[in-house]
Amino acid sequence: MERREFIRKVLTRTGIGAGVSAAALAGAVGYYQPRKEIYRKAGNDEKGAERLEKPRNAVVIGGGLAGISSALELARRGFRVSLVEAAGSLGGKLTGWDLEALGERFPVEHGFHGFFDQYYNLNEMFAFAGVTSGVFDPAPGYPVLFSKRPAEVYGKTPKWFPFNIISVVGQSRSLDIASFLKEYKGLWPVIGMFRYEYGATFRDYDSIDFMTYCRKGEILPAFIDTVLHPFADATMNRMEVLSAAEAIRYFHFYFMGSPEGLAFRITNRDCMTALIDPLEAKLRELGVTILKGRRADRLQVENGKVTGVELQGGAGSGGVVFRQTDGGSLPDRGWALLHTDGGVPVIASREGGVIRAFDARCTHMGCPVTWDADAGEFYCPCHAGRFDAEGNPVGGPPEASLAPLDAVEDGNVLVFRVPRTASGLSAEVLAADYCVMASDVRGTKELVRASGPGLVSLESSVASLGEADPYAVYRLWLDRPLRSADFPFYTVSGYTYTDSISVYSDFQEPFISWAKEHGGCVVELHAYAIAPEDVKPEEIIRAAMKEELYQMFPETREASILHELYMQQSNFTRWAPGAHSRRPGVETPISNLFLAGDWVRVDAPVFLMEAAAFTGRMAANAIFSQESLQLTPLPIVPMDGIFA
Repeated sequence: MERREFIRKVLTRTGIGAGVSAAALAGAVGYYQPRKEIYRKAGNDEKGAERLEKPRNAVVIGGGLAGISSALELARRGFRVSLVEAAGSLGGKLTGWDLEALGERFPVEHGFHGFFDQYYNLNEMFAFAGVTSGVFDPAPGYPVLFSKRPAEVYGKTPKWFPFNIISVVGQSRSLDIASFLKEYKGLWPVIGMFRYEYGATFRDYDSIDFMTYCRKGEILPAFIDTVLHPFADATMNRMEVLSAAEAIRYFHFYFMGSPEGLAFRITNRDCMTALIDPLEAKLRELGVTILKGRRADRLQVENGKVTGVELQGGAGSGGVVFRQTDGGSLPDRGWALLHTDGGVPVIASREGGVIRAFDARCTHMGCPVTWDADAGEFYCPCHAGRFDAEGNPVGGPPEASLAPLDAVEDGNVLVFRVPRTASGLSAEVLAADYCVMASDVRGTKELVRASGPGLVSLESSVASLGEADPYAVYRLWLDRPLRSADFPFYTVSGYTYTDSISVYSDFQEPFISWAKEHGGCVVELHAYAIAPEDVKPEEIIRAAMKEELYQMFPETREASILHELYMQQSNFTRWAPGAHSRRPGVETPISNLFLAGDWVRVDAPVFLMEAAAFTGRMAANAIFSQESLQLTPLPIVPMDGIFA
């Protein structure tokens, strides 16, 4: 269709053109509506038994949303499920912990989360666990704060196309319908985003980044700055390094192809209490064995099938090797953070010729710890966890000690091994008829490498996975209210670090009560993806984010900071140009091993938390198919865009 003809038809169908009858308009609008679908895969047979006649053992590795989703589905169908989570609590990026501050205990978490109406599989999972609608409140709007112009507020958009996109443009102060439509060259790539179709979109656009897509398409710069850039940043990947195909799928899922409009909910309590605790209770009710604080060390593979999952901590479990490629040696003083050939971080020191070493993965969420010489402690910057010089937890959320390692030196090679237990027993092994690997990118890569030749068929695809640029969460308790904030959550555009602001004292307990009692407020700043050139020491980033807060809300400049918590980590999935085709899918060359997580290659239009829940269910369905069980229906937004 010619561009001019297309624009003429859009004008006609939306009623902007003159002389269109109400009946014709209604018919056109009805024809072009996105509608909720059920995911179908070629060869699927939805007939079959509801439950197993004879129990089978399923081991799910990873207690985030993907692992919980898979474990719930398997357990409700009669499988004996063991859920293994290296951290001390379930939830992944929704997990939380308590913080001692200002003489009180506060729940804290990874950061603010919005729960969109099109999170169909995630919302079904919450409902199944008994999570009531009372823990959610509707977000009152979607405001965007700009660094160089007034804020713009996007209310709840209509669910009907094309009024949803017209509503976004119409609510903007820097855009107007006439100028938007006049820029027909730049309009065409925007319309192209309504033509999302998995095969064609990834064939044509996965090789370029989203910023290049926008600039080559001559999209109106004001539309990029006002709409595309702020919303794309929420992928936790910068536009300059985000696959254009992934970005188009993202916008299709969240807005252009969603039947739900731009509506989301927020929890009025911390996510751990409101969501994860009920999910864990449901798992236990279904008989799932939950192994928290236990790390899967390797998979046992025989004759092309996983037979067991070895847990870390047994005799000789997984000796790991670090090779000093520069030919250097450990420093005579202090601790050095090393990385083994298998990618496992190790922190080691040489004292009087004796090497001491710990597994440097924090026992809370697996982030690498560093040595704080001034405090004489190991420090995890991800969640402010602290350990003494013997590896014992002394602050923050970690509850377990760092794992000590035996170390020997042979020339330029350091060999680290998990010490044998006092009893000398072999490592604990969980028998597995089926296994679902649902850990994050880092954990998946470590486990595949550690499992040796049995998983060689997965090595290349898993090795291609990556993590996005680091992100930061900075929460501050201030001594006065933030009266100029009209919304509990703001997207932010145009600043070096801050990409969003959440005013916790406006929407979540116990922060609401604390603010009322003390006359203060609690705000949280997010830096979604810090560019390499902007990665600085913690104190520099904190100072910069505080200054950005002062610019956005000048009244905070006079406020005193009563307490603060800064966390920086890197564990979100990277969606780089050209990477999609190399990603592993849910099914693997190992017949009884399946993968789940937002990083898994899948043709369905899902993203972030919904992708985790969806692939967890999809992995369970693959197992049900092998056992001739009825499949769980998987609801999705439309597979294709309205103009595909």
